[in-house]
Amino acid sequence: MTKSADKVFDRYASDYDTALARGISIFGENKNYFARRRIEWLHECLLNLSFSPEQIMDYGCGTGSSPPFLVKILRAERLIGTDESLQSLNIAKQSYGSERIEFLPIDKYLPSEKLDLVFCNGVFHHIPPVKRAEAIDYVFRSLRPAGLFAFWENNPWNPGTLYAMSRTPFDRDAVPLTPLEARKLVLGRGFEVIRTDFLFIFPRILHWCRWIEPFCSRLPLGAQYQVLCRKPS
Repeated sequence: MTKSADKVFDRYASDYDTALARGISIFGENKNYFARRRIEWLHECLLNLSFSPEQIMDYGCGTGSSPPFLVKILRAERLIGTDESLQSLNIAKQSYGSERIEFLPIDKYLPSEKLDLVFCNGVFHHIPPVKRAEAIDYVFRSLRPAGLFAFWENNPWNPGTLYAMSRTPFDRDAVPLTPLEARKLVLGRGFEVIRTDFLFIFPRILHWCRWIEPFCSRLPLGAQYQVLCRKPS
């Protein structure tokens, strides 16, 4: 994120959940449903790779929705949440800080090629396109050789996603990335793409259809997508 984005999220930190709920309410679910489901999906991907991360970063962690699920579901020994919004980090620390979960400003974490996994969700559409390569480089340098990057973003090919973003105050001026742009971005900075998946096709009113989603995950239908990629050994 940029300094301007950091100021936006400082302004919304205390009301982040309310602002986010306004946007995602069209899907009939709260933020915890999406946070948990993303990490459950990632967990299945990691099981297929026989990959068990011990040290994880949540890049652009915000107020901390994902870290508890990352620790519980992925069974990480240590998790570092980083963000540029100090107000958001303060809320995350108060809510989820522990011996296993630490929160730091991005500029206070020095990449040292030690992490097994970096996770991020909905961060890069807030980063100006000219700054995105720099952010990917930061992630790349944070990972050990053969470490994984789980890059989750909003899918602009899904009309519901664009509508939800238009209803979310801090997303209205964001610049979404298509899945093709995301893949090109990570490939251009040295990552190897393992797979691209699409999730969240059906709103709660059609929850009985959700069993179909795993069979449709390679089709660009979902509200979000994950590009799972690997740093070369």
